[in-house]
Amino acid sequence: MWRDHLTEIIVFTFLFLLVSVMGFVAARWRAPKDMAHLDEWGLGGRSFGGWITWFLVGGDLYTAYTFVAVPALMFGAGAMGFFAVPYTIVIYPLVFLVLVRLWSVSHRHGFVTPADFVRNRFDSPVLALLIAITGIVATMPYIALQLVGIEAVLKTMGVTGDNALARHLPIIIAFAILAAYTYQSGLRAPALIAFVKDSLIYIVILVAVIYLPYKLGGWGDIFDAADAKFQASQRADDGILLNGNNQLQYVTLAFGSALALFLYPHSITGVLASRNRDVIKRNMSALPAYSLLLGLIALLGYMAIAAGVKPLPGAKEGTVDSNTVVPLLFDQQFPDWFAGVAYAAIGIGALVPAAIMSIAAANLFTRNIYKEYLKRDASPAQEANVSKITSLVVKVGAVACIVFLDPQFSIDLQLIGGVIILQTLPAVALGLYTRWFHRTGLIVGWAVGMGLGMWMLYQVASPTRKHFGGSAFPLSEFGFDTTKTIYVGIVAVAVNLAVAALLTLALRAAKVEDGADGTEPDDYFADEGDPRVTPGTERDADSAREPVA
Repeated sequence: MWRDHLTEIIVFTFLFLLVSVMGFVAARWRAPKDMAHLDEWGLGGRSFGGWITWFLVGGDLYTAYTFVAVPALMFGAGAMGFFAVPYTIVIYPLVFLVLVRLWSVSHRHGFVTPADFVRNRFDSPVLALLIAITGIVATMPYIALQLVGIEAVLKTMGVTGDNALARHLPIIIAFAILAAYTYQSGLRAPALIAFVKDSLIYIVILVAVIYLPYKLGGWGDIFDAADAKFQASQRADDGILLNGNNQLQYVTLAFGSALALFLYPHSITGVLASRNRDVIKRNMSALPAYSLLLGLIALLGYMAIAAGVKPLPGAKEGTVDSNTVVPLLFDQQFPDWFAGVAYAAIGIGALVPAAIMSIAAANLFTRNIYKEYLKRDASPAQEANVSKITSLVVKVGAVACIVFLDPQFSIDLQLIGGVIILQTLPAVALGLYTRWFHRTGLIVGWAVGMGLGMWMLYQVASPTRKHFGGSAFPLSEFGFDTTKTIYVGIVAVAVNLAVAALLTLALRAAKVEDGADGTEPDDYFADEGDPRVTPGTERDADSAREPVA
């Protein structure tokens, strides 16, 4: 009953309302005289320095889903859940130089989305449209997953109802508030709130990894309890160590997830909001510190095993909601007031990425669908207004995913989203370094990779679902005599690249026209204050930084 959690509810509500007020105040924080421009509403004036970018990008990548789902996977499967730690370390060296090139060419040409870059680089509105649609589709389930994190907290506090409306009403209210201040403040809202969100998470995790092992008998007892649970499990792949069956899946999932991370539109949005190249370089060097935090968060799953946590019942009869593991651990082991702080960290941890994701999806629709196909002469003010409205629609769609879909399927949808967004790698990431690929080859490669990925995902079953039950594809389906599995995304993007390369060779041999490259080599090294910025893409710098009185 919620009355048993009154202190937690009060603390959670206070902090939630505090950041909501900050979200509305953000409209006047570092604000220009005119917000009616995508550079201002959707990218914060492209003016964020090192600290703001650190919290914004960190808050964008390490979400409420991370807070509840990674420990839940550790709780249920063991070492496999640690895949999230290496992939968030591996990715930063990979994108260190890639992202500064993207920032530079976007800064010089006024690109707001990755599809803007692809449109200009390959002279192909069709390829740009595919990149935009891919980004929107891959982002939608990711936003819905932020709601899963909030829902797990609310369920633990007993804030649920007997019918669908009562059960989801708190989430609907929370996202209505999020929609309101995002509409008003744009990217400045999550940038400001990220300071509070990350501070709360650091405090909660540091207290947890010091206090909980002491209370539970030490790390030795925690790992022994986890090992005992997995030894008794009927599933051969579960355990505190990897085995021969799941090592290939672990490696490919970690590497594939790393490649996908900065292809997501919301990740790119945080990067493009940076002030200059040095800001990006410093952040790519320092952001792995978040991975240390992520490793500590993952260990909460083992602590929950040692504490004897039993997940709450799931939506379907006979199932459990593993996402409630961490909230229940906090509820059982911490004083009520601190559990409320921890719940607020998870709840606010959902708001920051959800806001950035909705803005990124809205920018894609506005620049690469609305302006390209519906109103070519749209003014900057019209673009900003369409993006605001679209961000509201995206949030409504995310709420609908939670209301009408099984939350577990929402998690599987996110894994599907990773496979989908990986198919943009040849055009976006490799396109920053080479114009060798033919635009038709990239389009066909995207189609083949996407089709293969969807077919493979359709074949994956789970204990509760016959199709689309995860992203671990059994190699036996390809005729191999083995029980090993592989991450679908890696196979699909490898085939995508192969098709794009082979078709490029054929088209070049046939001398098929390939369009004009709208960028120049030195575009990829432009920096702040570059005098060659396309007119109209960099607004009055002084007025853009002048605070509103």
